[in-house]
Amino acid sequence: MPGLDHFLVLTDDIDGTRDFWCEVLGLEVGRRPDLEFPGYWLYAGDRPCVHIAERKPYVAHSGRVGIPAATGPVEHVAFDGANPEEVVERLRRSRVPAVKNDVPGVMRQYFVEDPNGVKIEINVKEQS
Repeated sequence: MPGLDHFLVLTDDIDGTRDFWCEVLGLEVGRRPDLEFPGYWLYAGDRPCVHIAERKPYVAHSGRVGIPAATGPVEHVAFDGANPEEVVERLRRSRVPAVKNDVPGVMRQYFVEDPNGVKIEINVKEQS
């Protein structure tokens, strides 16, 4: 069964977007191929799961190579938050507003938005 490889966030604030994803979710900037537009690859462990690109150069590049750039928003992206204390502490330190939702007997969810309005769901499963 296929798993999540990565998703791309297009932004007009490339450094603010990078900082958000690193501070709130603990992702780390890592190796990125020499591409024709500015960006970052953010890693969770050894997987570059979040790609960030500067909007205008990316759209121009996409047009040159014949790949249409997306125009719509991403509704949400979900991550596992394995350590509940770490998730809560990161949210507290980042001062990013979070909405908590409990799914009784299953998990606690925290919803935040990145600087571009991308909704992020952080799931913390209940301990058995």
